[in-house]
Amino acid sequence: TPAGIKKGDAILVNGTIGDHGAAIISSRDEGFGECKITSDSASLHNLVATLQKNIKLHALRDATRGGLGGVLAELAEQAKETFQVYEESLPVLEAVRGMGEIYGLDPLFLANEGKMVAFCNENDAKTALEVMRNHPLGKNAAIIGRVLDEHQPQGQVIMQTIIGGERVIDQPTGDLVPRIC
Repeated sequence: TPAGIKKGDAILVNGTIGDHGAAIISSRDEGFGECKITSDSASLHNLVATLQKNIKLHALRDATRGGLGGVLAELAEQAKETFQVYEESLPVLEAVRGMGEIYGLDPLFLANEGKMVAFCNENDAKTALEVMRNHPLGKNAAIIGRVLDEHQPQGQVIMQTIIGGERVIDQPTGDLVPRIC
């Protein structure tokens, strides 16, 4: 639960983000032709069980509706903590990034159906990453950020952008991709 999130925790994701939302959009648009983006739909229970055998997880959440960005914003608010996320660490397929640029959509907010965000002690982060990467559903796993020790206001997600700035990640409003499932 969000109550388990602690200052200094590492934040990990088990693979590339936005794949499911991008797959839905690309399947509806004939202009993508041979560029087929595949949904990431998967059951994560085996990966979670493997992680739990190797480290103590503080919190865990699937990154479905609202994408990774929406889930992080919700968790930060519920935990009353501030998360720092590094844009350069976010795993995004080039096809998903390109589709996002064409449609003006941020992969951070596109739906996932086989991705999760995990919080663990910073000292366990490398082990968690290794466990994820050795599992078929975590081969593109990444450490994407951390829970800040001290920051005001609380309950925010702050992204360090590739160009060196900061961007607050809020919960998305409306539906980026109409609900189909």
